[in-house]
Amino acid sequence: MSKPLVLLDHDGGVDDYLSTLLLMTMGHLHPLGVVVTPADCYIQPAVSATRKIIDLAGREEVPVAVSTVRGINPFPRLYRRDSWVVDHLPILNEAGTIQTPLVPESGQDFMVRSLREAPEPVTLLVTGPLTTVAIALDTAPDIEAKIKEIVWMGGAVQVPGNVEKSIEPGQDSSAEWNAYWDPIAVDRVWRSNIPIVLCSLDITNQVPVTSEFAHRLAKQRKYRLSDFAGQCYALVIPQDYYFWDVLATAYLAHPEFYELQEVETAIATTGPSQGRTQLSPGGRKIRMMTQVDRDRFYTYILQQWSR
Repeated sequence: MSKPLVLLDHDGGVDDYLSTLLLMTMGHLHPLGVVVTPADCYIQPAVSATRKIIDLAGREEVPVAVSTVRGINPFPRLYRRDSWVVDHLPILNEAGTIQTPLVPESGQDFMVRSLREAPEPVTLLVTGPLTTVAIALDTAPDIEAKIKEIVWMGGAVQVPGNVEKSIEPGQDSSAEWNAYWDPIAVDRVWRSNIPIVLCSLDITNQVPVTSEFAHRLAKQRKYRLSDFAGQCYALVIPQDYYFWDVLATAYLAHPEFYELQEVETAIATTGPSQGRTQLSPGGRKIRMMTQVDRDRFYTYILQQWSR
């Protein structure tokens, strides 16, 4: 049996880097590559950090591509500057060189080519906005048949969003940032027939990054992956931070940790609620993560980074 194929599309936040790290430890999967979408980051350091992380995990055969799409509502600069910090962490710069290849084509073109050339349908793991996927679908509608499902960290369905009024005046705080960056793209993907598994704020709110977890991670600092993860979490521990993207990624290895519910939804694309992912009878059917076994989840990621 061949390994299931997966293509990661992330947008350069701290949790995106740790999702990349986690995915690279999953020996039962075959990652076709990593696309970096220029949303929650500055793209140059985000791409550099991603390649160094793949090197750190010993998966230099996995290529990286740079998406050239743009969103509607930019992430705050304060969020995006973390990409510079992570790229300069000493553990990522000990070698002085980068082995993981950077492909010459754009991320959206790489996505199209990877899907077309794949011998079987591919799971898309998207931990940032859906813009690169939407552009790829518009460019090459035939690739829809090559996507097994999309596992997306995004949206807020029955909980408040994290687009705060103090940061984005005129918004009603109902949207999550990955959806808010480009709600038109979310709606485009929702209009496809691709199965969607949603990892929204409804479930990520259940798994905060706590000091207790950070201390557990520190106890296994002798492992290089744990050391890197600990340095990343140290950057964000002063704020309310959750295992957003890491939770979505772990689903690929242990779906049994999760409870899912089929719901009918719609996407608000304009106005003060733009980006809101709402329940809508008769709307787009998706499978939404609703519960996770936190202890098993925490234990799993600690185990994976013990190397």
